[in-house]
Amino acid sequence: MDRLQGSMEALSALQITEDMKGLDTQSKSLLQYAEVLAVILRDTIAEYKGYSWKEVAEFIEVDSITSTMEVSPGRTNTKIRSDATEYHNLNEKTSLFDLAFRARNPQISTEDIQINLHIDVEPQKTYDVGYPIEKRGMYYLARRLSSQLSLALNVTDYNRLSKCYSIWICRDDIPKEDQYSISVYEMVNTKNTAPNTVSKENYDLMTLVVIKLGNTVYNGDEEDEGYELLRFLNTIMYPHKDDFMDTVSEYIDFSDNEALHKEVIHVSTIEQIKYEGMREELTAELTEELRKEGIQALILDNLEEEIPKERTLVKLEKYFNLTEEKAKQYYEKFTSGEQNIISV
Repeated sequence: MDRLQGSMEALSALQITEDMKGLDTQSKSLLQYAEVLAVILRDTIAEYKGYSWKEVAEFIEVDSITSTMEVSPGRTNTKIRSDATEYHNLNEKTSLFDLAFRARNPQISTEDIQINLHIDVEPQKTYDVGYPIEKRGMYYLARRLSSQLSLALNVTDYNRLSKCYSIWICRDDIPKEDQYSISVYEMVNTKNTAPNTVSKENYDLMTLVVIKLGNTVYNGDEEDEGYELLRFLNTIMYPHKDDFMDTVSEYIDFSDNEALHKEVIHVSTIEQIKYEGMREELTAELTEELRKEGIQALILDNLEEEIPKERTLVKLEKYFNLTEEKAKQYYEKFTSGEQNIISV
């Protein structure tokens, strides 16, 4: 297996994600790393079929992952500083891309000209949200496609339009018969009465991929289509398992760098201690750091799910043994957008 080289930042995100049992905020944080995205993209994007994970990772424009563009009706390509692409419109609820970025299209790029794919990845805690996820995915694709034409140009140049992918990873509330499946929706030419046909690359500009997980246990066989991808996603989306780092290390190699290797061993030790019921034996420094990260993750997750403040405060007191006053301080700190963490 052609493993990817892992970074210290990705390892840190994996460590926190594993400890926090797959909260949405932590899952999204983990997905921002090229070595993690490469595993997902290779088996979901047709243009990357036949490439190795390492090659796909090199196609990703890493800088575009954290520097995204606002997509607004009548005001496209306005730069913002954020980890997501945001839509604004009068009387329209603000929507966010969870993770938007660009990656090289090797099929039509040349040495002199690079053509990019425009991709967004949307991890979802539940598939059952009260409306078809597929409709929302197509809406996101349409907005991403339209955002490529800048109003700053005097002439609208449709030759500039590049293909868009929207990849949705749904974790829970999946019908049993649909669990661990991959669905692809794309533009197709269904009828021609003329003798000539148009090249597919000129109209197939939007592809929606919906990945449905649905169970903490994945029993797929190695011969199954999408096995490597589904096994990887099962691991990172349901991370509270004994073999979490062992499985991830089959895809991402942390051994080349001595510091990374030591950190992996440290993470594995954390898992062993935790599952033997000896969590209190962790060093005070590490426990405190994980605790702070956990408090922040829980607050952000509850905000995204629009859970009332009172319920969030109760969770903070229960899960982190906080006083009511400390819970309120943390809540106000993170909901006000400040990043400094109050010492517990």
